[in-house]
Amino acid sequence: MLGNRTLPQVVRALFGRHHYVALNNMWRLYPKFSEYLWRYLTAKGQYPCNVSVRTPAGLIQLDLYNPHDFLTVNEIFCRLDYQSDKNLNVVVDIGSNIGISARYFLSRNAFSKCYLFEPNPANINKLMKQLDGFEKRYILSDAAVADRAGSFEFGIEESGRYGGIGVETGSSILVTCLDINSVLGDILKKESRINILKIDTEGVEIATVKAIAPDIAKKIDRIYIEAQPSEALQPDIFSQIQYGSVCQLVNRII
Repeated sequence: MLGNRTLPQVVRALFGRHHYVALNNMWRLYPKFSEYLWRYLTAKGQYPCNVSVRTPAGLIQLDLYNPHDFLTVNEIFCRLDYQSDKNLNVVVDIGSNIGISARYFLSRNAFSKCYLFEPNPANINKLMKQLDGFEKRYILSDAAVADRAGSFEFGIEESGRYGGIGVETGSSILVTCLDINSVLGDILKKESRINILKIDTEGVEIATVKAIAPDIAKKIDRIYIEAQPSEALQPDIFSQIQYGSVCQLVNRII
């Protein structure tokens, strides 16, 4: 076992291009490369902690609370699971967790705007601290988003990373869930396009993407979901590739 990874997981990682992308970017972006590499590989180290990452906006500080949070930093900033360029303008981040993905999007330039959705109260408090100083550039809704609206049981667990609608964790809360088309439709009343729609909802990502109405989907440049679908999603609008655990949909009719 290496950092709670099984031997098969370690072996598979040796053949994943995205892991070599991550290693190269760790060297470039982490001022404390050796320490952070050790944290990543071993899942050890003292938490909470503060880590530094080089970004287009300069050196930023991130507040992390457990080794799972460091995995998230590495996946987003170094592995480039939600890759974006400096021209990023509008992001919809569903499943914002403690704000690490939002800090990535907000650090691409000085003007990007994020619409954030996170239903777990414990995560929301950490997210707001993470985004201190960026209040004018993000709008936060304390709700889940899926293919249908309603009130649903939402599994929660200690790390805050793996909970979700219908996820069995041994503990749950009742959350408000918004319909994806209503959410995106309301945003598109204010914005001409959505550059990135990121969905990390622990199991309902595929159903959520399938439910997006075509007239709305056409106004989204990229969709990133934490899922490995066995079928093409919205194939009339998007090309699709699998990048590690992230399915990337790219609008080809812009």
